[in-house]
Amino acid sequence: MLDIKFVRENPDVIDTAMANRQTSWDREKFFALDEERRQVITEVEELQATRNAESKKIGALMREGKRDEAEAAKEAVREVNEKIDELAVRRSELESQLTDFMAHLPNLPYTATPVGKDETENPERRRWGTPRDFAAEGFEAKAHWDLGTDLGILDFDRGAKLSGARFTVLADAGAQLDRALQNFFLNTHISRGFKEFIPPVIVNREIMYGTGQLPKFEDDAYHTGEDQFLIPTAEVALTNLHAGEVLDASQLPLRYTAGTPCFREEAGSAGRDTRGIIRQHQFTKVEMVKFATPEQSDEELESMTAEAEYLLQQLGLPYRVISLCTGDLGFSARQTYDIEVWLPSYNSYKEISSCSNCGDFQARRANIKYRDPEHFKGTRFVHTLNGSGLPTGRTMAAIMENYQNADGSITVPEVLRPYMGGLERIEPVA
Repeated sequence: MLDIKFVRENPDVIDTAMANRQTSWDREKFFALDEERRQVITEVEELQATRNAESKKIGALMREGKRDEAEAAKEAVREVNEKIDELAVRRSELESQLTDFMAHLPNLPYTATPVGKDETENPERRRWGTPRDFAAEGFEAKAHWDLGTDLGILDFDRGAKLSGARFTVLADAGAQLDRALQNFFLNTHISRGFKEFIPPVIVNREIMYGTGQLPKFEDDAYHTGEDQFLIPTAEVALTNLHAGEVLDASQLPLRYTAGTPCFREEAGSAGRDTRGIIRQHQFTKVEMVKFATPEQSDEELESMTAEAEYLLQQLGLPYRVISLCTGDLGFSARQTYDIEVWLPSYNSYKEISSCSNCGDFQARRANIKYRDPEHFKGTRFVHTLNGSGLPTGRTMAAIMENYQNADGSITVPEVLRPYMGGLERIEPVA
């Protein structure tokens, strides 16, 4: 959530930021709500002063035996109290409307975020690895959905039978590969300074609100009840571990990780990536979350992106890194790097990780602050960061397609073999 004082004092900056994001905001509505709320507060303060003055008169009039005047003063106080109560109701209504208005405003793009209208204007930063030339090897590469079906490790029909479209059953070496990837990702993060958690996958409404999933993206979330939801990513739970808390600067940065099932309705993605396991309603993902001071967060974003890249390098998967432009930036992010892995079935790179610096946007919503008495009085909001490190499904698809062999088998990347009992190749089950 944006700082309301900043919005009030810098509406032209908000105009530019929203335009760069290819969206808009109702400037007039904001100032109408804000001005009326401030007027109500002022009126209440004036009435409270009047009430206090009248209340003092009552005692003096009673001591002087002026009962009629005292009763009149009491009646005046009652009328003032009624007006204060009415204004309190109006203030609550206005604050609720203003809070809802602010909750729908996206984060402001950071100065390092390139300006652009959509994903076609995302600049590429770097590449790693070289895609295989299957034609030079004498065979045509298959898509992972065909490979998985032929090998008996991806069962789309039974997934649909159990749960509907965009659910998949992983079998045999497919299930083993998914589990191996999660363990490899988590063990790597832990060995490099991250603290592991296993959080609940069902969270309360205010927890989804804290990271920006609500209220704007409620249609994309799976409800388990009126005020509880299945998490779309472990970012939601990990970030809110410190909701309502004040951290010490000496603790920062904090680096957390968790591997969880993730659930997304994908309400706005009809027709996109419907084949295979690229865009599922349920998938497993290892997430990274960081809490940092404003001075640390830029560097922590770079190191978080490097962490996700390191996993792909260890797996030997070609990828590229792009900077999301303002028009393609996520709701809560102020700066984002996307890592895209090479998928032969698309003959292009496909997003596998987004690493974002949210600044203090989520911290304001979740009320996460830190203290640093050596440098300032009181408390300030932390900066939060999050990134995929990595989703097992998309990584599995990339491994299957990039490590396939002419006979339809799949070579297991060397780094994963210890997690798969030494298995070197995935071949059809006899």
